[in-house]
Amino acid sequence: MDLGISGRHAILLASSRGLGRACAESLAREGVHLVLNGRNGDDVRRAGDEIAGRHGVETRVVVGDSSTAEVQEDLIAACPAPDIVLLNGGGPPPTAFARITAEQWTDTVNQILVGPLALLQRVLPGMCERGFGRVVAVSSAMVKSPNSMMSLSHGTRLGLTGVLKGVSRDVARHNVTINQLLPERFDTDRQEQMARVAMKLRGITYEEARAEQVASIRAGRLGRADEFGDAFAFLCSAQAGFISGQSISLDGGSFEGVF
Repeated sequence: MDLGISGRHAILLASSRGLGRACAESLAREGVHLVLNGRNGDDVRRAGDEIAGRHGVETRVVVGDSSTAEVQEDLIAACPAPDIVLLNGGGPPPTAFARITAEQWTDTVNQILVGPLALLQRVLPGMCERGFGRVVAVSSAMVKSPNSMMSLSHGTRLGLTGVLKGVSRDVARHNVTINQLLPERFDTDRQEQMARVAMKLRGITYEEARAEQVASIRAGRLGRADEFGDAFAFLCSAQAGFISGQSISLDGGSFEGVF
């Protein structure tokens, strides 16, 4: 399917590795020009060179924490009129609720909630004026009941979900959509990290920790990053203009509810 977005321009936060990189690859395959972002300069520049070489699109890179005003200035300078924006970022480390400090709450709120919304405020007016915009946020899959170890991540991401839902209703008439993708256990560095945490806390082997991850998914496997990237690309397509304000779980059939 031709997604109808060749020649469009995208800003992709946290896109040098993992699911963000997969999103970049899927858009580049459709002919979208990219601004890539990440905190590790070597990773971001390597991703930009590889994607440009593989797909023949223009890639620019912005290194740094995308939740800060300085890096957001650089992102807008690299792409003043984005058609597509990916709101993505690494979550805070798993921390027991009783050990979370006030400073950690503040830092996480700024990183996951305030920062992405500040960027969104800057790009939405232009999208509405031009009559095309696709914003997708990567959030937490609430397939299982959250536990205290993930309070920092789940709490702030749910706050972002609520704000994005409200904003999506205001901009839909301008052919600007805002959606969320909720990944459940994709085979990325994050699941490696969670396996290491399980090993330390529960005294199990790496193989046991990974087997438990797989067993928690109805499909009997972890998700592939390219599957996530292609779902993202479709939400950015010309054909997806009637899908907005949605939180879509990519969970291998694990959610047990009807809605």
